[in-house]
Amino acid sequence: MACTTILVGKGASYDGSTIIARNEDDEPGSFNNKKLIIVRPEDQPCTYTSVNGHLTIDLPSDPLQYSETPNSFTSAGVWGEAGINEANVAMTATETITSNARVLGADPLVPYTPAKGTEGSADYEPAVPGGIGEEDLVTIVLPYIHSAREGVERLGALLEEYGTYESNGIGFSDSSEIWWLETVGGHHWIARRVPDDCYVVNPNRLGIDDFDFDDAFGDQNDYMCSADLREFMRRHHLDLGWGPDGEFNPREAFGSHSDMDHVYNTPRAWAIERYFNPLDEAWDGPDADLTPASDDIPWCRQPDHKITIEDVDYALALHYQGTEYDPYGKRGDASTRHMYRPVGINRTCERSILQIRPYAPQADRAIHWITFAATPFNATVPFFANVDAMPDYVSNTTPTVTLDSYYWASRLLAVLGDSDYAGTAEQTAHYKQTVAAAGHELIFATDEQIARLGDSDTRGAAAREVEDEDEAIAADVEPMDPAEVTTATRDTEARGVLAAANESMARQLKEQTQTMIAAALQATSVNMKNAFSMADF
Repeated sequence: MACTTILVGKGASYDGSTIIARNEDDEPGSFNNKKLIIVRPEDQPCTYTSVNGHLTIDLPSDPLQYSETPNSFTSAGVWGEAGINEANVAMTATETITSNARVLGADPLVPYTPAKGTEGSADYEPAVPGGIGEEDLVTIVLPYIHSAREGVERLGALLEEYGTYESNGIGFSDSSEIWWLETVGGHHWIARRVPDDCYVVNPNRLGIDDFDFDDAFGDQNDYMCSADLREFMRRHHLDLGWGPDGEFNPREAFGSHSDMDHVYNTPRAWAIERYFNPLDEAWDGPDADLTPASDDIPWCRQPDHKITIEDVDYALALHYQGTEYDPYGKRGDASTRHMYRPVGINRTCERSILQIRPYAPQADRAIHWITFAATPFNATVPFFANVDAMPDYVSNTTPTVTLDSYYWASRLLAVLGDSDYAGTAEQTAHYKQTVAAAGHELIFATDEQIARLGDSDTRGAAAREVEDEDEAIAADVEPMDPAEVTTATRDTEARGVLAAANESMARQLKEQTQTMIAAALQATSVNMKNAFSMADF
């Protein structure tokens, strides 16, 4: 899959939340139908068999409930992609990343090998299962972790045991931390904690550009890796990427610097960091510090301003506005306007923004913001993750095209908006803002309603006792433990409140989306190429 990931540390976000987000983009010419659902413990398999890898794994017997955005039709696998479990731990899976021949030769990927010959004959070779991959990761990891760090540890162990058939990057977050794991070959991996005051942009490329081995093999405060990584690097001459002061750059040792990167990957990092840090660099012109083809665009950095949900939404819908590379713009020419791969591309299946709010009651701390189809034309809308089912408008994507499905309505809006970008731009901006505003209003009202349940018993005690907001956020960031999951988050009354809020959000979303479709139809119909009137004489 071809995707774009943004991670925002709690000190870089507007409200102290951790935010991890990703566009799930399909292959050219393909559009996976998606939905947002809840997987309850009784629906989680005890034994999991992947479609692509043909690998069977026994799963733990105590899964947590979780949200996810799977394929609507699972003949090709689940492809859960993104979700939040009831311990308020979020996961994105995955960002397909690049590697190099040295790494893949030293630790080959683990693809499925079909059987050869006729069973029972002398030349018969049985099938060999492949490793784990994007299809599997949310299903076999997210229900069993209670912190972002646990997510790295569980996935790392699975990679070392089973291997993987593809190179991927995966994000984990809880109310305190964000971790990013990248695979290195078939069985090895590295992970780095996102600094609290930073954001990360990762566009289909091995991204981590700094790694501390002393910490990874010591306290593991900010870095982790597979147990034999140093020995593996020495044995296979992968000890590249060392700077003059002893710093190590994994991107140099394990990543790629190809011509394709410079039209497909690095331009997206350039566009998003140009948006978040307009004051820190010269981004344009012959004297630019960083260009769309720069290989050294930082993996993480402090933003010029605190990052909001709307900022993440805009960044993950970028198509190089204000530059000669914008396919809808008037600058440049036909060649420059299609020179680079946009962030907001036509083949986005869904986009999840996963927000964990440390100041909110445990019961409604997690919000799964969802967008379907091409992000420049569609709204991002919040749903509380700690419910037993999602509204039908987002969870029931049928094989038949219907406006009663947010997925299909979004696909239609994308085509209409693309066909007449200038004619629909004003309505699109109004639509996106109206939905987001309704979402924030509903979140605030629901927080107050949840806080009143049981005299705020669902709210962290530390946050109630500390009056200063910053201190409250810092004091109440501990991830939920299993005991808390069985009390606060499984409170029937709280879940009923959240389910009602989600249904209200879905009703408003459907109404606004239908209104937007009507407006876009009017604008695009007026400007059809076969239009003609007597005034044309």
